[in-house]
Amino acid sequence: MSNAANIAQLQNLPLPPAVSYFPQTWGWLALLLLLFGFALFYAGRAAWRWRLNRYRRAALEELALIESELSATTKRNALRQLPDLLKRTALSMPGQPDVASLHGPAWQAFLQRCSATPLPADFGQQLAELSYAPDARLQALSVKQVNDLLGVCRQWLEQHHVAA
Repeated sequence: MSNAANIAQLQNLPLPPAVSYFPQTWGWLALLLLLFGFALFYAGRAAWRWRLNRYRRAALEELALIESELSATTKRNALRQLPDLLKRTALSMPGQPDVASLHGPAWQAFLQRCSATPLPADFGQQLAELSYAPDARLQALSVKQVNDLLGVCRQWLEQHHVAA
């Protein structure tokens, strides 16, 4: 009987007070705001860079389309689009001087100046040949030559630097 009396005397334990998620001192709040500011800065910077590189992504998509046309249709139609693609990409670069009138050695110098890695010495000449050579000459290009040319174009589109 004494056990029944002891159990009746038991009471529920009080719950501890709720713990706030808000920092207890101003130092932690200042650190939290500083970290939030850094995160906001870097997110804004990443978004700005992503927007600036929109032209580059579009050019790479078009290059992939040209590469797919190489296997599906005639080689000459797809290859004739490469010089135009590079020129339009150069015209779309933010903060670039007028490149529309560049041709020959000046065009080659511009491509080399903007490239992160060295380009072939005759790259500008190859692009001019793609634009103006007879169809038979383009059809005579070997698979290795075409792949090398596409590789250099892809490399320039991916890695060229912009003075912004």
